[in-house]
Amino acid sequence: MRMFSASIFVLILPIIRAQVPHWGPCPEPEVQPAFTLKQFMGRWFEIAKLPAQFEKGRCIETNFTLTTDNSIRVVSSEILKGEVRKIEGTGVIEDPKNPAKLGISYSYVLPYSPYWILSTDYVNFALVYSCTDVLRLFHVDFAWILGRTRSLPDATVEKARETFANNNIDVTRMIPSRQQGCDKTL
Repeated sequence: MRMFSASIFVLILPIIRAQVPHWGPCPEPEVQPAFTLKQFMGRWFEIAKLPAQFEKGRCIETNFTLTTDNSIRVVSSEILKGEVRKIEGTGVIEDPKNPAKLGISYSYVLPYSPYWILSTDYVNFALVYSCTDVLRLFHVDFAWILGRTRSLPDATVEKARETFANNNIDVTRMIPSRQQGCDKTL
């Protein structure tokens, strides 16, 4: 069994290298009470994030469009090596009793990944969390501070970081996103 666990770890290590792994299962943070999906729709800019291997560029933004009452079109874009790269996915409310817990998938063959809205005022900021549990041995955190504009006041970012920390989400490795010179290219 020990050899099997070591083999699994060696195989998935390159996948999680840029991520933020932690021992144990994913935390269960509180999400936005009385979340309204329709108000969340629209364009969001990435202000800060935990490192993620699938996000390497700058000017990262996501546009959410309602397709049905509980389904959304998700289009994320970034500028990487001078080119705009886009990826389209689908989001769903996984539990109608808890609409702030979305699932998003960018492929028909991959399952929906958690995309939980921990907090938002819908017009300025949103705090999003996702976690991948690996055999309940360890988990990989993803966390984003989003804004309706390409920057947020430092006090808002600091309060967002505190909200993550208060929900047992380690954001000590959170980094600011690069949102300079975006309008010229996009």
